[in-house]
Amino acid sequence: MALNRGVRSGLRILAAAAESASAPASRGFHCTGIRRMGAHAHDEPYYVHAKHMYNLHRMKHQQLKVTLAVLAAVGTGVGVPVYAVVFQQKKTASG
Repeated sequence: MALNRGVRSGLRILAAAAESASAPASRGFHCTGIRRMGAHAHDEPYYVHAKHMYNLHRMKHQQLKVTLAVLAAVGTGVGVPVYAVVFQQKKTASG
């Protein structure tokens, strides 16, 4: 009795799946609207397109900032591998 009921419910599920598979699917295309330049509208002459984004000649204290940025990049590039090697050697050291 229970086996018969299980077989029937299984067949019902398979029939429903077959019907839903044969039904035509509706596909659509959705996109959001265009974002406006709301936050930078007041910066019109200096922030319009990417070519105006980085005006390095207008940067205050340019020599100091660029020097610090280069030193930070070189320091990170040297410091991270050195730290990794020291860490690995400490990990594998016995005692």
